Amino acid sequence: MIQKGSLLKISDNCGAKEARCIRIFKSKKKTASRGELILVSVRELRSSKRSSVRVKKGEIYNALITRTKVFKKNNFIDVGLTSFTENSVLLLNKQFKLIGSRILGPISKQFKTSKFSRFVLLSSGLV
Repeated sequence: MIQKGSLLKISDNCGAKEARCIRIFKSKKKTASRGELILVSVRELRSSKRSSVRVKKGEIYNALITRTKVFKKNNFIDVGLTSFTENSVLLLNKQFKLIGSRILGPISKQFKTSKFSRFVLLSSGLV
């Protein structure tokens, strides 16, 4: 679950490495899960020497949550939920298009049936 202030890894090749959640869209809850949109601020860049860096540190972008950590309590495993080891997002522009050209790592199968199904083709695999 992602909430305000959570640190997130960026899983595309836009040039950012880490971001912090600022706001959760379309949710009255305080947490967000996979497939939801949030507003993030870029905190760390991969390398400032390369010319392929498309984002700047401190800039604010829309983001789509692709992977979330699942905490298992008392060895209870929720059926249908895959667990990842990190929280990760994809950076989107104002038209909700991907800033990078590739997606690093697998994404969840639930994206096949969502309105963001075009990102399935760019990912390295489905889980």
